[in-house]
Amino acid sequence: MERPAWVPQGIDISVPSVSRIYDYYLGGSHNFEVDREAARKAMEFMPGLPKIMQANRAFMRRAVRFAVAEGVTQFLDIGSGIPTFGNVHEVAQKADPDARVVYVDHDPVAVAHSRAVLEGNGNAAVVAADLRTPRQILDSPEVADLLDLNRPVALLLVSVLHFLEDDDKPFAAVAELTGALAPGSLVVLTHAAVAGIPLPQEKVAGTVGVYRDIRNPLVMRTREEIARFFDGSELVEPGLVPMGGWRPENPSGQEDPYAMSGFAGVGRTA
Repeated sequence: MERPAWVPQGIDISVPSVSRIYDYYLGGSHNFEVDREAARKAMEFMPGLPKIMQANRAFMRRAVRFAVAEGVTQFLDIGSGIPTFGNVHEVAQKADPDARVVYVDHDPVAVAHSRAVLEGNGNAAVVAADLRTPRQILDSPEVADLLDLNRPVALLLVSVLHFLEDDDKPFAAVAELTGALAPGSLVVLTHAAVAGIPLPQEKVAGTVGVYRDIRNPLVMRTREEIARFFDGSELVEPGLVPMGGWRPENPSGQEDPYAMSGFAGVGRTA
């Protein structure tokens, strides 16, 4: 297997990675055949997966613009993945050139590529860390250098929480992160759910099985369970809704049915 020059040393390119599979769904080039194979298997059950990922990214961009409009110009994006067009720092810094962004991911390819993309951008950085270790993120030099935690921060948890099983204590991790942020901070998240997917249950189960087989279990939570991530925050309008339904840019436009799968919401901390 040929090893591309951009791949960091020590990466096992025979094992699929969720961030590289996501990159493939979005039409990116930082993925390997093993990632593409897993993605194609998942798409056999759920052909609309790329559309779901596009809806996820579109929500993220709307939420970032909303944050800047609300005066929140600091962003902590955990599970940020491999940078593609229209990333958080591009959207935020277009709206406010002084916006500051810290990306966090545990995938070495995502971290290495983020570093390359951010070179020369003094207001953005990347941390190699895991959502399951919030303290490691909060105590990182990059967060200390770029973010003032005494002022509101937008915490982005976009398409990441569904890769944490209950044994990983995701609710405690999110509570620890939000507890470290100033009042008036925003919690921006999306989460996979069976609700809204325009397919029979067994097809959805087939996709979940593909992720389980690559040892990245995909945890489909209910709307009520997902709402628990906002404990201590007040949801802004329109609340916790299907991804394509959160402040759409073209409210009268017909959304692709897949864009209405999963849930998205933004909460403001007290």
